[in-house]
This record gives sequence, structure tokens and C-alpha cells, in this order.
Amino acid sequence: MDSSILVSIYIFVLAIFVGFEVITKVPPLLHTPLMSGSNAISGITIVGALIAAGEGHTGLSAILGMLALICATINVVGGFMVTDRMLEMFKPAKKDEQEDSKS
Repeated sequence: MDSSILVSIYIFVLAIFVGFEVITKVPPLLHTPLMSGSNAISGITIVGALIAAGEGHTGLSAILGMLALICATINVVGGFMVTDRMLEMFKPAKKDEQEDSKS
């Protein structure tokens, strides 16, 4: 195996461990801002996936680029949906809902 591939795999595995450790240490209060930040990173991933799929050096790169595009798009849309639902919890209740809950 080429040494550059081994270095790339090593960095990838290290990033998985570091990412897991960082995410598990985040307090629940910071989950919404963290989700918004990860959505921005996934947006960058979409741009990279578009470039990879559009270059078309090989059929495999086009397929992997399209797969990355689909996965990143699902992640962005789902992340925004979850963030929106979490932010709804912090909005004050509407007047009609308050009156219904009192009776």
C-alpha cells in the first residue's frame, strides 16, 4: 500500500476518535448551536461533493460524489429540521394555548 493512503486512513481514524470525544462532552444547552455549526460544515461538504461529481475523472468518482451529495443534503435538511424544532421549545406559548392549558 502507498504510504500516503496509510497516512490518510490514520488521519481519518484519528478524526473519528477526536470527534466522538468532543461531541460526547458537549452539554445539552449547546446542542442547538453545535447543530447549526455542523449544518454549515455539511454545506461545505455539498460544495465538495458537487465538485467531485462534476469533475467526472472516473465513473467511480462521479458515483462517490453523487453519494456524498445525497448524504450531505440529507444531513443539512435533517439538521435544519431538528434545529427548528429545538428552537420552537424556547418560544413563548401563544395566548390561545395558554388559555386552553388553564381550563
